[in-house]
Amino acid sequence: MIRHFLIAFIAITLLSCKDDKQKNQEDTKPNHLPELFALMQGSFNSEVQSQVDSTYFNISLHMYPIWKDKGNFLYVEQALNARQSNPYRQRIYEVTQLNDSMYSSAIYTIEHDSLWIGKWKTPKDFDMLAMEKVTKKEGCEVILKRIEPNYYKGETGEKTCESTLYGASYATSEVEILEDKIISWDRGFDAKDEHIWGAEKGGYIFNKID
Repeated sequence: MIRHFLIAFIAITLLSCKDDKQKNQEDTKPNHLPELFALMQGSFNSEVQSQVDSTYFNISLHMYPIWKDKGNFLYVEQALNARQSNPYRQRIYEVTQLNDSMYSSAIYTIEHDSLWIGKWKTPKDFDMLAMEKVTKKEGCEVILKRIEPNYYKGETGEKTCESTLYGASYATSEVEILEDKIISWDRGFDAKDEHIWGAEKGGYIFNKID
C-alpha cells in the first residue's frame, strides 16, 4: 500500500515539475511582436528616393493601428504623394507571431474602401467597420523574420498570391522593416513568370516622416 502511494506521489511530482518547466519555457519565449508592430506604425513617403531616381514616384504610406481590442491590426493607405485624396491602395494588415523569430503580416481588402479614405487620421472610426466587411487575401501574407533588434525582413510565398492586375497571374512582395524606414518591393508576374508591373530595380524606400 505504502509502495503504491509512493509511486503515485513521485509520478504526480514529476508531472508537476514538467508542467512548471514547460510553463516557464513559454513565459520566457521571446516576444518581439510589440516591437515589430510599433515599427510598422506611422506615416512614410518615398520622396528622397524619387529625387535621386526619377523612375520612382513619391508615394505616401500611412499605417495606423485599429481594432486594438481584437489584436494587432493596421489600416494601410498608399497614394501618390500629390494625390493623397485618391489612394490607389487601401488595406488592413494583421500582424501575428508564428514562433520565436518569425511573424506574419496578413492582408485584408475592405468592402466599399472609398468610405475610409483618410481615416488613418482618425483610426477610432474603424470601430464601426465590422470584420464581415473585410476579406483576407489568402496566400498574400508576408512572412517576416527578426534579423536583429528593430530589423525584420521577409516575403510572400512562391506564386501563392493571386493577382489579375494589368493581366498578371500572381504578385510577390519583399519587405524590410527598420526603425526609420520600410522598404517594399511589390511586383506582378504573368503565367510565364514575366514581369508585368512594379518597380524593376528594387523596392520603394519609405522613410518615416512622423
